[in-house]
Amino acid sequence: MSTKASGSDAISYSRPLTDHGTVGAVVNEASDLSYDLSSGSDSSDSIVLNIQVKNSSTDFLSPGGMELICGKNTTDGFEKAKEEESSGSDGDDEADHDDHSHVSDNFEHHHEEEPNLEKIASWIKSGTIKRVLVLSGAGVSCSAGIPDFRTPGSGLYDNLEKYNLPYPEAVFDLEFYQKNPLPFVDLAKELWPGMKHSPTLSHSFVALLEKKGLLVRNYTQNIDGLESVAGVTDDKLLECHGHFRTSSCIDCGVPVDGKDVKNSILNNSEAPICPRCGGLVKPDIVFFGESLPNRFKKLLNKDLGQNDLLIVMGTSLNVAPVSLIPQMLNSRTPRLLFNRELVGDFAPPGTDGNHRDVFHEGDCDDSARKLCCLLDWEDELLELNEQTKVQFE
Repeated sequence: MSTKASGSDAISYSRPLTDHGTVGAVVNEASDLSYDLSSGSDSSDSIVLNIQVKNSSTDFLSPGGMELICGKNTTDGFEKAKEEESSGSDGDDEADHDDHSHVSDNFEHHHEEEPNLEKIASWIKSGTIKRVLVLSGAGVSCSAGIPDFRTPGSGLYDNLEKYNLPYPEAVFDLEFYQKNPLPFVDLAKELWPGMKHSPTLSHSFVALLEKKGLLVRNYTQNIDGLESVAGVTDDKLLECHGHFRTSSCIDCGVPVDGKDVKNSILNNSEAPICPRCGGLVKPDIVFFGESLPNRFKKLLNKDLGQNDLLIVMGTSLNVAPVSLIPQMLNSRTPRLLFNRELVGDFAPPGTDGNHRDVFHEGDCDDSARKLCCLLDWEDELLELNEQTKVQFE
């Protein structure tokens, strides 16, 4: 797969065919890029993202300096996904959904006025919305005591200032990790699943969607593992940026025993060492420039074509390609944003011609609970959250 640029400062950047998208998608001196998520030589199974770099002088070594916007994608991937689902292709979730011919068509006669949270709830109650795709970010974990990454003064990046990082995102840079692994080790100690933090109401809301048979998939940008602790099953969870459950050597790639890695990081505050080659080991968290999990590309086309509501929760939508998912949906699919600020290309409330975007401003937990109240699910939400609280020693 490749990215191709146009314009006076055009560049061409090629990737191996095994690459399924990279965190950060770092580019330099490009004014217009086409990011191809195609799964092979068949162009009808492709999703092409038209990306512009708003600051052409972006420093290649500073992923945080990028600002990407996504233009319209082709609809071939969406149509192909519907065809694959109706024929039962793709091993994941083959029997989960039996009829996808209605995707987004249910809303054609509803889109006469701007929707709101109450309207979304009524569509769920009536069965108009049957399949929900969730995209979540660091904001869903804030009430668990895990800071988000970018909030000035309290974000995780600011908390790593004592290490004098060349830029905050260096904590997720392989080259920097080889030179100085301690910032990531410190961060890993804070985020290691099941040790300090319990799922929030937002995590429980996603688990409840699955329990109700509504969840298509939860694409999470988080690495704290709280979705899994909340009860979201592996099949319905796609941890786009990796997880702590497995680890491997960054030099030879050999898997390393998880217990040894956990002991080295949590108890000794040291970077694990590979018993085979002596290289550094890290949990299988996706660093900048690394490929996203194979499942991301395998499932994205299909999931985009079989949902009739996207819920985006607690994210700044800054890191491509995951941040571009909201713009890859069919243009008729309703989108619901639970966030403290408007992000991405979500239409501000009151925008003329907005027939699908709902922005519920505020804390993710409060918004999720409000929707559950409208659906008469509040008691179930609170009970599920209570059941999944981590018992600390």
